[in-house]
Amino acid sequence: MVTAKEAAAAAMDASKYVRYTPEQVEALERLYYECPKPSSLRRQQLVRDCPVLANVDPKQIKVWFQNRRCREKQRKESSRLQALNRKLTAMNKLLMEENDRLQKQVSQLVYENGYYRQQTQSVRAPLHSPIMPHHLLFPPTANQPTNPPLQAGLATTDTSCESVVTSGGQQNVAAAAAQPQAQPRDASPAGLMSIAEETLTEFLSKATGTAVEWIQMPGMKPGPDSIGIIAISHGCAGVAARACGLVGMEPAKVAEILKDLPLWLRDCRSMEVVNVLPAGNNGTIELLYMQLYAPTTLAPARDFWLLRYTSILDDGSLVVCERSLSSKQGGPSMPLVQPFIRGEMLPSGFLIRPSDGGGSIIHIVDHMNLEPWSVPEVVRPLYESSAMVAQKISMVALCYLRQVAHEDNHSVITGWGRQPAALRALSQKLTRGFNEALNGLADDGWSVIESDGVDDVCISVNSSPSKVINCNATFNNGLPIVSSSVLCAKASMLLQDVSPPALLRFMREQRSQWADSNLDAFFASAMKPNFCNLPMSRLGGFGGQVILPLAHTFDPEEFLEVIKLGNASTYQDALMHRDLFLLQMYNGVDENTVGTCSELIFAPIDASFSDDSPLLPSGFRIIPIDSPLDTSSPNCTLDLASTLEVGTPRSRMPVGGSGNAACAGSKAVMTIAFQFAFESHLQESVATMARQYMRSIIASVQRIALALSSSRLVPQVGVGVGHAPAAAATASPEAATLSRWICQSYRFHFGAELIKSADAGGCEAGLKALWNHASAILCCSLKAMPVFTFANQSGLDMLETTLVALQDITLEKVFDDQGRKNLCAELPGVMEQGFACIPGGLCVSGLGRPVSYDKALAWKVLDDDSGAHCICFMFVNWSFVSSM
Repeated sequence: MVTAKEAAAAAMDASKYVRYTPEQVEALERLYYECPKPSSLRRQQLVRDCPVLANVDPKQIKVWFQNRRCREKQRKESSRLQALNRKLTAMNKLLMEENDRLQKQVSQLVYENGYYRQQTQSVRAPLHSPIMPHHLLFPPTANQPTNPPLQAGLATTDTSCESVVTSGGQQNVAAAAAQPQAQPRDASPAGLMSIAEETLTEFLSKATGTAVEWIQMPGMKPGPDSIGIIAISHGCAGVAARACGLVGMEPAKVAEILKDLPLWLRDCRSMEVVNVLPAGNNGTIELLYMQLYAPTTLAPARDFWLLRYTSILDDGSLVVCERSLSSKQGGPSMPLVQPFIRGEMLPSGFLIRPSDGGGSIIHIVDHMNLEPWSVPEVVRPLYESSAMVAQKISMVALCYLRQVAHEDNHSVITGWGRQPAALRALSQKLTRGFNEALNGLADDGWSVIESDGVDDVCISVNSSPSKVINCNATFNNGLPIVSSSVLCAKASMLLQDVSPPALLRFMREQRSQWADSNLDAFFASAMKPNFCNLPMSRLGGFGGQVILPLAHTFDPEEFLEVIKLGNASTYQDALMHRDLFLLQMYNGVDENTVGTCSELIFAPIDASFSDDSPLLPSGFRIIPIDSPLDTSSPNCTLDLASTLEVGTPRSRMPVGGSGNAACAGSKAVMTIAFQFAFESHLQESVATMARQYMRSIIASVQRIALALSSSRLVPQVGVGVGHAPAAAATASPEAATLSRWICQSYRFHFGAELIKSADAGGCEAGLKALWNHASAILCCSLKAMPVFTFANQSGLDMLETTLVALQDITLEKVFDDQGRKNLCAELPGVMEQGFACIPGGLCVSGLGRPVSYDKALAWKVLDDDSGAHCICFMFVNWSFVSSM
């Protein structure tokens, strides 16, 4: 006889193995796609609405949904792992190919070294048996020249790389190389085809062989998370860079993007296709005219007259290669265009191969002669740096491709609901407008007005119809922009012994240190926008600016943000007592990044912030010269053992300790350009004001740079380079004395040690311990309105400032309303008793962000004569909060 317990167990076992009919599965799947995690009420509703599920226990339906979600999660994880495995397999293949190429290069260098050693021995020992000729010792291969190299260190051309270009591609290259030298080289189709095939051969030898001695880009180590394999040339003519990477797009789309240089290359002013000719293998030959902006006011812009050859190799690889055309190459030439300097493009391009796991493997080569003789000597290193070419062209191309591929595979919405493509268009609009104003080309409508006799500032005016139309556009609110002309004030200056990222980051965070809010408001008022409140959350009302981040663009280190400037309407009520908003782009502000261009470009915007709003960009660009990263210079000692130890992804070097020595003696060129819209009849007065404004900015930048550079000239005590001025203050005798007074006074008032006795072994050790203390320690003056005079690293982090700007922050600005009440109640006690404990609350950083703290200790700092020197505050367990 079956008991009730056994019957229940049997029923439970039966419920575990329910077999659903196809109709039941279809009903459950339909609900799953509508709601993957239904509530109990929703499941009961399903049972009532679907008669086929009437006999299924609701608990079992819950179990089915749990299992279904688990299977979906496993499927997604399996798909992710398969995609990752395909990516790693392709990357491994690329690394193996690169390793084969490097081994071939090593073998070739060993061979050359042995050959020259034999030559040297034959010169030193003429009585010995003669050396057997090279062609007898080593019979030449099909891809190897019969003559020995003429100079040490110059690699011979080698187009054989079986792991990279398959046999079909090799046959193409070999056929091109085997063509007779008497081929026509003129403007005829046959002549252009001859030049194209020769370009293809030379490009492939650079991309996959050892025609150029490539060395790894310092700081760039390949890996799963890296941008790719980046190399620069060493010892070859001109400047050259090589990049290899994996991109999740089809080769045809990759080629379409890379051929459209103005789309992703910020320095490309224009590219015009003059003529197109068909070629074999479904290829084309294009004649192009390209113009590149000059990065500074100290050098003219460059242009190129190019032949571009697109073809498909026998193995399915797509090749796009190009080179300059001139009488030197035997091809058709193009007249020089003033004021451009004609640059030379040596065989360059990109090889795109389909990847087995999907996507494409790309080999990019950029090889140019930028005519460095045509620029002043101070900026000549910019035109002789292969590392600069790699950073500004090759790496930018890979970054752009990877970002676009990511957007195609994922739904990405950033920056106030904007698509990434819209944000990239805004950043490109800012950069292009800045470059246009900086170059001031006549065909854009710019003309230089007469100087006042001092050549430090150049003033250009643009009243061309296209510019006037742009400035006379209307905002979304219907208000017109009434200005009829644009004025640009620009200048360049040399910076020494200062870190460009540190300088530009300080200028971004502390705008009040160099900008005049009254003049900003005056010039912005010429645009007459309606500056109403933007749809944003208020991050704080303290300080002159509030930074509202949007998103980063295709470059991981390039960011877009909106800056809200408070009290910008004090000049003649210009902005109707409303805030001024700027769209700002910055890049290269990472303190650890060495050798990259740093930019801070901004433009006034209206409240609508539409994508087609007119922009007048202004800002700063700092380009380092004599970079320690560039090993392409013949005067630079190549030390691979030291440069290859760096493992960070963007050409980074250690910055702590001796790493700062790299900045000693370093130079950089800062270029400043400001644009102002104005009425034509006010040109003279606006030009005078703009010139004075620019000179005040230059003076402010020099003052800030001097304060930042002084930290490089003193011994380091372990402070972070993120606040470079702190190094100078903390390493000075005054700072050491102040730290001793702070610790002694704390011990006197509280009867405890501020820092551990083990860390206070000497003045320098005590200073270092105080600087690295976990709590925020700040000192303020004994004035009627106390201002901060010193802060440790944690204090600077809490206030989001530096020691240079610390003195502009008053004590009352830091505390909120309740904190100010507590401060007013406790401050007299501090002066009388010598110490006080302030309850926890909120304070505000220099950038307006709210900060919470558990408690704050205040004590009077006494000097060696027991006199009051300052008041010290210590904020315990502080942290940023999301909102006030």
